Amino acid sequence: MTMPLYASPEQLMRERSELARKGIARGRSVVVLKYRGGVLFVAENPSPTLHKVSEIYDRIGFAAVGRYSEFESLRRGGIRHVDLQGYMYDRRDVNARALANVYAQTLSTIFTEQLKPFEVEICVAQVGDNSDEDELYRLTYDGSIVMDEPKYVVMGGQTDAINAKLKDTYSDGMELNAALAVAIEALRATPANTSASTGSAGSNELNASKLEVAVLDRERPGRKFRRITGAALEALMPSTQQGEASSESADSSGSDGEKS
Repeated sequence: MTMPLYASPEQLMRERSELARKGIARGRSVVVLKYRGGVLFVAENPSPTLHKVSEIYDRIGFAAVGRYSEFESLRRGGIRHVDLQGYMYDRRDVNARALANVYAQTLSTIFTEQLKPFEVEICVAQVGDNSDEDELYRLTYDGSIVMDEPKYVVMGGQTDAINAKLKDTYSDGMELNAALAVAIEALRATPANTSASTGSAGSNELNASKLEVAVLDRERPGRKFRRITGAALEALMPSTQQGEASSESADSSGSDGEKS
């Protein structure tokens, strides 16, 4: 008779944590940051149909990295929860803090009781009447709520490089176009994008077609969530005017060379 293999609870927790962290690190990065008009979401996402950023309720947005099927089930569950709360009480009683606590309990239960943890990291954001009332909550795979930086949240990919860049470039009260430029610059600071940016195609490494951008717009009446796509996103992209200017200067220098 063979004896069953034994693993200590500490070892099981370490293995689950390592599995979840590796899965999250393989995902494409997401940056959520405050700007003057509300909260901005910027995600590396070339898919036009599988969204990493979504609306949860009137003033609440959701962003996630990791396994799509797992964070999509969390998103749907969160929508059902807040819809029920708003129906039973009042829509103004629904807030991101309560939803973050629900997500924390759910993720903690999955991490401790199920064989495989969720390989996800999520952010719940709420826009308030002013910038001081905007709230960002980052939740890890084990249900921990991380509040290390109240102004912005970074998830997935090379978070250390992105966080370091944001510490140098982020400032309070930025306009939307400046906040988007800061977020894209931080995403380009990852080792993969940095090495790619040295080539001629590096400036297009994170173009509009590879980004998912949305905002919680404080000035918008009713539901605050709004996606920014197409021409509106192209107009806000920081590399558009720079790329045009560089191409014009290259053309002019080329024509001068032909003249000489």
